[in-house]
Amino acid sequence: MASATAEMSQQNSGTPSVIKEKEAGSPHKERHAAHGELVRDAIIGFADGLTVPFALTAGLSSLGSAKLVILGGLAELFAGSLSMGLGAYLAAVTEAKHYEVEELRERAEVKEKPLAEEDEVYEIFEQYGIERAQSKGVVEGLKANEDMWVRFMMDFELKLEKPRTKMAWIEGIVMAVTYFFGGLLPMIPYFAFKNVTHALFTSIGITALILVVFGYVKALVTGCRHIDAVWSAAQTLLVGAVAAGASYGIVRGVNSAENVSAITG
Repeated sequence: MASATAEMSQQNSGTPSVIKEKEAGSPHKERHAAHGELVRDAIIGFADGLTVPFALTAGLSSLGSAKLVILGGLAELFAGSLSMGLGAYLAAVTEAKHYEVEELRERAEVKEKPLAEEDEVYEIFEQYGIERAQSKGVVEGLKANEDMWVRFMMDFELKLEKPRTKMAWIEGIVMAVTYFFGGLLPMIPYFAFKNVTHALFTSIGITALILVVFGYVKALVTGCRHIDAVWSAAQTLLVGAVAAGASYGIVRGVNSAENVSAITG
């Protein structure tokens, strides 16, 4: 009995060391969101698509013509999608060109003014509380590799991330498609109902629901807590309501002013 107890105690005492060895041998993996640029473009495109065309169609509905709402909404939807897509593409290309210019300038400074660039590396480490004596080995290692030195300065001095130029056209497509899809949803009731008022209230209900869901999911995708996601949903709904209300009021006010001037004239 005593020998069995001793054997069990030896097994139990050895278990933590085995676990530690497994933990030490297993690689540490961190979960981070992938394709951040595409997620950003999709969020911007869908959010703008929900608010801008919805606000426009809500404003046009005050004129009482479903045909006018559909024609105006579709015109804005196609023009807005192309504009957003081209804008995202040009922004990505411009960002890549900016990085290229700064990288060439930084490489020239490393070659022409190495001592000044070396001091800048020390100053960067000092911002993190690392003394020169402690960072000297790293600085010497960077000096031995010009490409890594330039990359270090781009990352930590200029704080520029190297863009992926091959993704520029994909970013444009994502922005355009999400804008079009987001803007098309609030317009569906105007195709289904002949009565503009019924279509408007149905569109408001659909858009409000989508804004809440979109705001909530958007926050979760970006890593927020559930309580923050609820607040994000409320913010998204508020922005959409303000945009639609302002557009509706402006168009209705302008239309009323024209009617008054026509009567008095």
